[in-house]
Amino acid sequence: MNDRVLITMLEDGIADVRLNRTDKMNALDGAMFAGISEAIDKLKAMKGLRVVVLSGEGRAFCAGLDLSNFAASEEKKPGQGNVTGNLGGRSHGVANLAQYVAWGWRELPVPVIAAAHGVAFGGGFQILSGADIRFIHPETRCAIMEMKWGLVPDMAGYPLWRGNVRDDVIRELTYTNREFRGTEAQALGFATHVSESPLEDALALARVMAVKHPAAMRGAKRLCNAMADASDADLLQLESTEQEKVIRTPNQMEAVMAEMQKRKAVFAE
Repeated sequence: MNDRVLITMLEDGIADVRLNRTDKMNALDGAMFAGISEAIDKLKAMKGLRVVVLSGEGRAFCAGLDLSNFAASEEKKPGQGNVTGNLGGRSHGVANLAQYVAWGWRELPVPVIAAAHGVAFGGGFQILSGADIRFIHPETRCAIMEMKWGLVPDMAGYPLWRGNVRDDVIRELTYTNREFRGTEAQALGFATHVSESPLEDALALARVMAVKHPAAMRGAKRLCNAMADASDADLLQLESTEQEKVIRTPNQMEAVMAEMQKRKAVFAE
């Protein structure tokens, strides 16, 4: 993995993940796309992972596409999708590379908590949207920016936003690329919490989640992911399937005993 994304493992299986291109407000160039993709793949394979906290180093979460980098890439190979590769191809499961850096957080088996400050524009805003839970500073500048450059949002924003934000709100913000701040983002449904210290609060919440039954947490995330498009019957069946995986197991009994004895649970991985 390149140095554009930093992963630090904290206590109880918490991964502190930082976008790390501070001189460009973590704008997305080829190396950043590769770094995020590789980080997601590394986290997917990581044993003992409980929670991921995603943030940006420096002055911003992510300023979106580095257009100077993309312009230079287009001169070298016009029409080939630039540094993100062939947009029509599905190189990462259901997604292409550009979509995967946002959608891939939803595919991680554990909860992902994002903390945004400074700027979350365009592709950066879509990466933020990939998290399960999103803390945002009230003055964070946000925008679905693509229309400003004659583009459409194509980094998984639409499947990530549905169910959280009203259809007409998405349309207005997409069609106008109007800038809005963190407080409005929370009111509209793009963010979960407004916070003066989003990273600290995200890490605090991660510590609460990290001590829960790991298999139950992963099952709950699978259920949450299925809510958007599963039928009622399929979702009811999935509830039962996930419960059968964890109920009466030693780890589930340990969760009960730890709660009753008011102590930290010790789970077998």
